[in-house]
Amino acid sequence: MTDTIERHLSKVPEVTLGFWIIKVAATTLGETGGDTITMTLNWGYLAGTALFLALLVVLVLIQIAASKFHPFLYWATIVASTTAGTTMADFADRSLGIGYAGGSALLLVCVLVTLGAWYWSLGTISVATVSTPKAEAFYWLAITFSQTLGTALGDWTTDDSGLGYGGGALVFAAALAALAAAYFATRISRVFLFWAPFILTRPLGATVGDFLDKPVSEGGLALSRPIASVILGVFIIACILILPQKAGRHPGSAATALDAGSQG
Repeated sequence: MTDTIERHLSKVPEVTLGFWIIKVAATTLGETGGDTITMTLNWGYLAGTALFLALLVVLVLIQIAASKFHPFLYWATIVASTTAGTTMADFADRSLGIGYAGGSALLLVCVLVTLGAWYWSLGTISVATVSTPKAEAFYWLAITFSQTLGTALGDWTTDDSGLGYGGGALVFAAALAALAAAYFATRISRVFLFWAPFILTRPLGATVGDFLDKPVSEGGLALSRPIASVILGVFIIACILILPQKAGRHPGSAATALDAGSQG
């Protein structure tokens, strides 16, 4: 009974391999899509940020107002958050003149403050508890800041460290592999093992997106940003249709269910 109620109330998807595949594709689309607007169409970082933030706010409000989990709505909101994250990170790094390291530090503080306020307000930051408007608001704010932080980290790693796009992608892929191993081999907090890879998949997608669309002289493949974005969008839609998509348990939710059962 507890499991049925939890799945009914949850409006975020169960974390499976399919979830992470779509997440990486969405973050890559966020990079190519954001660059399409700000660079290819020459809107600039400020106008691009305003556009995608407005879209994100609308989708988050619709998501919160929804009565149940809708896969296409959820992933559209994720794509909006990762695209807004791309333009916001670029605006902070470049237009504000604080650089990649400064932007990463500022955004890390934003993520930690958001998670801290969430924990202080509700007593947990487990995504298993995202079933009320207040929890959803914290969830999407944390996601937006984490997407923005991931973009800044990706740019810092590929540009300032000298690793390049391929090297940066390998670094983040290795870090994600280590976290996956920790999930199966250790008892490290499942809440941590959700948020850490959620943040790190963003710089992985950012470096892959940059590798696809940056000039060959800069270490990229010089592919068309709009075409790459369309291909990624079609891939995401196919994954949503083919891979199981249901509201459900996230890492750490088992403890929540046990607590609820012991109180019943």
